[in-house]
Amino acid sequence: MAVAHAIPAAPETVAVVPKHHILVRISHWLNIPLLLGLGLSGMSIYWAAPVYKHAYHEATASDDYVADLGRWIVTHAHIHGYALPGAPEGDPRPAANDWIYNHFSLGTGLLANALNLHWLFAYLFMANGILYLIGLSMGGGYKALLPRRTDPAQAFAMIRFYLGLVPAKLLRKPWKHPVITSKYNALQRGAYASMPVAATLSVLTGWAIHKPQQLGWLQGLFGGYDLARVWHFWLMWYFAAFVIPHVVLVLVDGWDTLRSMVVGWSVRTPHAALSDHSAPKNSRKK
Repeated sequence: MAVAHAIPAAPETVAVVPKHHILVRISHWLNIPLLLGLGLSGMSIYWAAPVYKHAYHEATASDDYVADLGRWIVTHAHIHGYALPGAPEGDPRPAANDWIYNHFSLGTGLLANALNLHWLFAYLFMANGILYLIGLSMGGGYKALLPRRTDPAQAFAMIRFYLGLVPAKLLRKPWKHPVITSKYNALQRGAYASMPVAATLSVLTGWAIHKPQQLGWLQGLFGGYDLARVWHFWLMWYFAAFVIPHVVLVLVDGWDTLRSMVVGWSVRTPHAALSDHSAPKNSRKK
């Protein structure tokens, strides 16, 4: 009697498509420590010469709005261990005015060290930016960032989706994701495309501040030395503000989005098949 042999099942395959060039992935993750270093050292520089000042107030011992905010936090949050204005001379406790600088910078009284570190991180940031642009060009990723006519309508659809997602989850109601047939949705495309622009402006304003005499023409483009500092200050907060919605949107979009920035490929799903002009013609099996 012949013995029947089971035919082994073919290994399961998952269709995937390349999504991010390796240089884009490396520069993306390097931006985290670089921007953190720039922000911390930048706030220590800001402590020595605030962009936004008011007339010196004897009662608060301050002419700095950031210091005022720090003192307000210490007072209203009842944080112990900080000396309020008017404390006895020689009080060993740190000043309440310095609370923000002690928590969101390298510290106070470190101008020389902060300047040196800030420029170290700045040069590394510029080099990393060049690395990113090379990767974007070599991998064709820049095409997915180009604006398109459907962006306004798609942006409103995505805003509606994100605003209604949490209520729908709480009410246990279905909430359909808009059909996206490109690498990024309109909100992602606009946010990601703004990063190289913001980075370029940060570099230019930084040089305008650093070399005001030699680069007077550059300083003039931003309205003078003081306005160049204002530009530089708010660009830092633009980067900081980008991080929170960026992380939230990645989490909402799911594991595949995060994984693609690590391994470089993405699972091709029926509702989000890549069809824009940057998508590769051939997918591969994983």
